[in-house]
Amino acid sequence: MKRPYVLIVSEVTIDGKLTLAKGVSSKEIMKLMDEEANRYLHRIRAECDGIMVGANTVRIDNPNLTVRYVEGENPVRVIPTSTGDIPLDANVLNTEVAPTVIAVSEKAPPDRIKAIEEKGAKVIVAGKERVDFVRLLERLYEMGMKKLMVEGGSKVNWELIKNDLVDEIRLIHLPVVVGGDDVPSLTSGEGFGSLEKVKRFKIKRIFQCGNQVITEYERE
Repeated sequence: MKRPYVLIVSEVTIDGKLTLAKGVSSKEIMKLMDEEANRYLHRIRAECDGIMVGANTVRIDNPNLTVRYVEGENPVRVIPTSTGDIPLDANVLNTEVAPTVIAVSEKAPPDRIKAIEEKGAKVIVAGKERVDFVRLLERLYEMGMKKLMVEGGSKVNWELIKNDLVDEIRLIHLPVVVGGDDVPSLTSGEGFGSLEKVKRFKIKRIFQCGNQVITEYERE
């Protein structure tokens, strides 16, 4: 299939958590990132044609997904949400800042699609019951998107990894431990459950960036 090069980038704690607690914005824990780590993150944004987060991230974090800290163009925001269930006042629907693509399934109500389009976002249908990520990436490639950065959350990361759609993973390790049984980690989902099924990556680079350690992995 023809699809964009897919790069997952995420901050994680020592114990692999993405947030301080379930339902808490990841912006809280990202306050621990120093300027050097933020420049690293935003340089990647500036290098990519698109940036993807899930609908839950939009609802909880209300991110802008724009380039700051460095010079560069804002990537196209891509939000998969099967029913179009995101707030109509979400920052990602401010298309004067950057273009936005909302990916829905055939289950999305027509009036919801119309409301999103009236905000200036482009809506694409990819999948019957739920967003089909394989089809979505094909559509994004057809639109000219060659490199896609993914900033989560854990459900989106899992769907992409499960479907063998991830080329590279880069993690910004924050030197703290959060704990908690139900605190989101890098991926969620049903899991692979056996060594034969796990997706394998090889270490590309490890280095210190301010008070963080960066690990970069590429698919085998």
